[in-house]
Amino acid sequence: MTKCGKVEKLHSDGDRGDGSVKYVLTGEGAGTLFKIDEKSGDIHATKRLDREEKAYYILHAKAVNRFTNEALEGESEFIIKIHDINDNEPRFTKDPYMAGVPEMSDVGTSVIQVTATDADDATYGNSARVVYSILEGQPYFSVDAETGLIKTALPGMDREVKEHYQVVIQAKDMAGQMGGLSGTTTVSITLSDVNDNPPRFTKTLYEFRVAESNELGSAVGVIRAVDADIGQNAEMDYRIISSDGPGMFDITVNRSTQEGVILLRKPLDFEKKRQYSLRVQVENVHINPRFYSMGPFRDEASIKIVVEDVDEPPVFERPSYIMEVKEDTARNTVIGSVSASDPDDKHSLVRYTIDRRTDMDRVFNIHAGNGSVFIFRELDREENAWHNISVIATEFNNPRQTSRVPVYIRVLDVNDNAPTFATNYETFVCENAKANQRIQTVRAMDPDEPLGGHRFIFSLAPEAVGKANFSVRDNKDNTAWILTRRNSYSSLQKSIYHVPVVITDGEFPVQSSTNTLTIRVCTCDREGNMKLCNPEALTARAGLSTGALVAILLCVIILLMIVVLFAALRRQRKKEPLIISKEDVRDNVVSYNDEGGGEEDTQAFDISTLRNPEAIEESKQRRDIIPETFYPPVRRPVVPPVSRENNGDVRDFINQRLQDNDNDPTAPPYDSLATYAYEGNGSVAESLSSLESVTTEGDQDYNYLSEWGPRFKKLADMYGGDDSDS
Repeated sequence: MTKCGKVEKLHSDGDRGDGSVKYVLTGEGAGTLFKIDEKSGDIHATKRLDREEKAYYILHAKAVNRFTNEALEGESEFIIKIHDINDNEPRFTKDPYMAGVPEMSDVGTSVIQVTATDADDATYGNSARVVYSILEGQPYFSVDAETGLIKTALPGMDREVKEHYQVVIQAKDMAGQMGGLSGTTTVSITLSDVNDNPPRFTKTLYEFRVAESNELGSAVGVIRAVDADIGQNAEMDYRIISSDGPGMFDITVNRSTQEGVILLRKPLDFEKKRQYSLRVQVENVHINPRFYSMGPFRDEASIKIVVEDVDEPPVFERPSYIMEVKEDTARNTVIGSVSASDPDDKHSLVRYTIDRRTDMDRVFNIHAGNGSVFIFRELDREENAWHNISVIATEFNNPRQTSRVPVYIRVLDVNDNAPTFATNYETFVCENAKANQRIQTVRAMDPDEPLGGHRFIFSLAPEAVGKANFSVRDNKDNTAWILTRRNSYSSLQKSIYHVPVVITDGEFPVQSSTNTLTIRVCTCDREGNMKLCNPEALTARAGLSTGALVAILLCVIILLMIVVLFAALRRQRKKEPLIISKEDVRDNVVSYNDEGGGEEDTQAFDISTLRNPEAIEESKQRRDIIPETFYPPVRRPVVPPVSRENNGDVRDFINQRLQDNDNDPTAPPYDSLATYAYEGNGSVAESLSSLESVTTEGDQDYNYLSEWGPRFKKLADMYGGDDSDS
């Protein structure tokens, strides 16, 4: 670092001191860091200079005429070098440093190298010469003064005693001499673990208690050994080295906790063995040969396992039972027995029952006290050859303690079924058959299964031997032939023969049955093929089977039921009224909507009928109801014609109509409304209704229309004139 002040002086030979020479400075820092006196040529530094920023500057100077600005000499170049002084202290590249070294390392083991730099000029004096020293961390570590390499200085440093160390290193320039500048840094050193500690059990004897009902694979207990090391150096293996129950237990390691877990491998039985003794060993997995001398790296302990008694269910002597019984064995006969006992010390009594879900038909039963199984119902091998039941044993003192055992009962065959035809044979014999001609081969079947197989014997029934038309020949192979005994048969004499065949089995006791073979007499060709049978035979052959007849009968019954039900529903259906329109006719009142030709139109309807109700035919039926022939037509009384002069007749007419409707037995069962209209009187023009008009055109007089005023003039002109005018 250079202070401000005069740095250099320039002088030209042409400078006579009269002020005509001017000095000019250019180059690095000219005008800013360096200034020149124009008259004297003195160069001055305007600021403090730092060599560490820039070690030298290149400048150019020249002398010129002040007045003409012409150069008096050539330009001169000069270099200004900055001389170094010790103004920078050493600085470490890191702060702090982190390092590690294995525990129990030998003295002089390298830990880490620290480095400090000095910005001063190393070529100039000792300003940049650095030496290292340790300020804190002795006597455990040392540092090389020249290189800064930190090493262990104490043997046997144990991580389990002290794991972390803080070391302070100093770097000083000027080769460590007085007046030199210095800097420091901290180095954190951690001792890494090595396997220098063996595992040790926390106890020499472990004791566990376990119930005899524990499941296989369950944990009996947990043992633990401790190791001062960490990580993989603390991993351990456990093993059983001796036991008075070989194979009863096993031990595994929980790697997350480094515990030994004792597992049950075989069932326990308190009544057989109540205590077990084991010897276990623990050992490190990763052992460093360097520390064998500090071993052994294993430990041993004893384990005592006490078995606790548990109330257990009864135990059967066998895992299953097989019994055999003949199908003709009498009821209540004992066919076998089961036996179970309480394995506990109290030896509770056992009660036996049959699981009825396995014997729904209650074919068997069991003695509750001794377990004897006996028949409760008759057996039939042909129906069920095997019975699989379950027997339950229950403790008297604790009914919740139960066990069960399967019992397989085989039903042995007894010859209790007679043989029969293997199928329903239907055969015929030709009328032109010869004697000893085979017409049918028959076979037999028997549901029994004798050990040596079936042996059937066929023969003709004794009662049919003397008058037999056919014979039976036993073929000794469980088949027989039906043979003719004469040359010809006549369907006219006898169309059907029934041959009784006796089938006997060869077992004991002997069973036999008589089976009837139906033979029909038919007409055949020369080759023996049936051509025609008699009507009875044809009917029998073409007849429907019983099943088909039953099916047809059921169909007919169902159809009849449907018809009856349909008819009943129709009877219950409500009768619809015959008159469903408001415009229907009641009492011959006609709704006439045509405009017509006025009162001169007498063809639309018979107006005299309305004026003379008695003109209606007496036999005419009402049109709004269904005609009934059970009631005679009501004879209506004669009502006098209605006239304008006698209005009371209209009232009598309406009353008479009302009485007729009330007393009419053929009227419908619902209310009927008959409407009659009467114009009345009081009009100036009197009645205009055509009901009172005369029936002939000659009786009409229209002269009164001219008296009604101008409104009726048109009508008066049309009808008021005489016939010649019209």
